[in-house]
Amino acid sequence: MQFIHTDLGQRKGGEIVEVTLTSGANVRLMDSSNFSSYKRGRRHRYTGGLAKKSPVRLQIPSSGHWHVAVDMQGLRGSTKASVRVLPGMLHAIQERPLSDVPSLVRDDVPPPTEKEGETHDVFISHASEDKDDFVRPLANALMDEDLNVWFDEMTLRIGDSLRQKIDRGLANSRVGLVVLSPEFINKGWTNYELDGIVTRTVSGEQILLPIWHNITKQQVMDFSPSLADKVARSTATHTIEEIASEIAELIRSKA
Repeated sequence: MQFIHTDLGQRKGGEIVEVTLTSGANVRLMDSSNFSSYKRGRRHRYTGGLAKKSPVRLQIPSSGHWHVAVDMQGLRGSTKASVRVLPGMLHAIQERPLSDVPSLVRDDVPPPTEKEGETHDVFISHASEDKDDFVRPLANALMDEDLNVWFDEMTLRIGDSLRQKIDRGLANSRVGLVVLSPEFINKGWTNYELDGIVTRTVSGEQILLPIWHNITKQQVMDFSPSLADKVARSTATHTIEEIASEIAELIRSKA
C-alpha cells in the first residue's frame, strides 16, 4: 500500500496537526505502535479519516511519538500533502472580578471625606474629547446603577472655581475612574486630576481604577509604567454596561 508518511517526532498532547491536501484523501494521525500496525496492514487505531476538504486539523490526543499517514485507499487519483504542527489552543481568558483583585481593592472601600458639599461614589477623570462616545454614556450607566457620580458637566456650574470643584470632588469620592486615552495623556487638567487620585490612592483614601479607551498598552506604558501595571478595564474588551456593573458591584460589596 502506498502512502505519504510524515514523522512528527515527540509531540505534546493538545498540539494541532494541520494537513494540507491537493485532493481528497484518507488522513490518519497515529502513535508509533499503531503506525507500525498500519504499515503491516493490521488493525490499528487512529485519529482522522476521509478528508474531503483542506486543510485538515487534528489534535494530538496525548504526549508521545506521532505519525501522519495520507493514502488513497478506496479512492481514485492521487494527492500531495504537506504537514505542519500548530500550538495547542490557549485556555479562555478568565478575568478576575474587580472586587477580588488585592492590588486594586483593599478589605474596605474608603468612605468619602465629608468636608464640604455632596459626597460621591465615583469621580470620573477624562479628556473632553472622550465625552460623547464614552464618558457621558458611562456616567449615565453608573447613575442607572444608583451610584452618585462626579462628572464635570453634571457638577460644575457657571462661576465655579474649576480647581476647587475638582479638589472637592476628589476628596469626596470613593473611587477615582481615570479614562486613559491618547487625548487624556496630552491634557493639563487631566494630569492634575490624576496626580490627585494617585496621591489619595497611595495614602489609602481612594481607589484608583484605570479604564483604557482607544489606547494601547505601549502608549500607557510610555505615559506611566505604574498605571500600565495596574488592573484596568478596556473599552476594547468590555461594554459600558459591563464596566458600570462591575464598578457598582465593587462598591456595594465593600459598603
